[in-house]
Amino acid sequence: MLRTILVLWIVSVCSLFTGCAQNPVTGQRQLMLVSRAQEQQIGDEYAPEVEKQLGGPIQNPQLQSYVNSVGQKIVQVSDMPDQQFQFVAVNDDSVNAMALPGGYIFITRGMLRQMETEAQLAAVLAHETVHVTARHSANAMSRQIGIGLLLSAVGSQTSQAAGTVAQLGAQIVGLKYSRDDEYEADTFGVDYLAKAGYDPQGMVQLMQLLEAQNSTRPIEFFSTHPNPENRLGKIRQHIAESGYQVNGVAGRTEYKKAVLDRL
Repeated sequence: MLRTILVLWIVSVCSLFTGCAQNPVTGQRQLMLVSRAQEQQIGDEYAPEVEKQLGGPIQNPQLQSYVNSVGQKIVQVSDMPDQQFQFVAVNDDSVNAMALPGGYIFITRGMLRQMETEAQLAAVLAHETVHVTARHSANAMSRQIGIGLLLSAVGSQTSQAAGTVAQLGAQIVGLKYSRDDEYEADTFGVDYLAKAGYDPQGMVQLMQLLEAQNSTRPIEFFSTHPNPENRLGKIRQHIAESGYQVNGVAGRTEYKKAVLDRL
């Protein structure tokens, strides 16, 4: 009932104002507090600071090329294939991954160490890609930080603006998604994964690996990405209902050679 009321409210607001658009992933009309151009501005401005706070890029060109190539396969089958995405592996030892508006996606050294196959890597990158294409990142920033504040430092060269970017960059690293955002990132991430030719079970395996570790020591990925108990079940259900074949690319040997042997 509450969800129905919320939908009706959004529809009524959209009829009065211009801040609404069709979500390219879900196809639904929703209230957007930031334009595409502003999303790109925010990503361009804050990505270097976020990268810095995550320890900077891992200094291995072959590893970076591999991570980016897997990410680009996902982008090509996404709902925004013409958007320029950058996939960067960073030195942070926490088990995490994050996405910024404008197509900036970071995955930590700690996360890379947890995975065993290319399909699992693709699953993480697909999940984070949905956060961009479905505009989750931009909307989360709108709610938790404020677009006006984020844009206030864009393009400015003053020391005060630099301090603001550094401060807000730390908040962006800790950005939290809603439960609905996570469900969408999981299910549409599975779609991207399968369309790119990967075994969709890679998403199941990824969540199993992360939950196993989280049971003994809380990991950062679940502090910013809510971990409801039935999340894994919803992923399995979506795979079954979609009729996806489970014989796609796994890439265990490729992942070991390109990533694990280089960390």
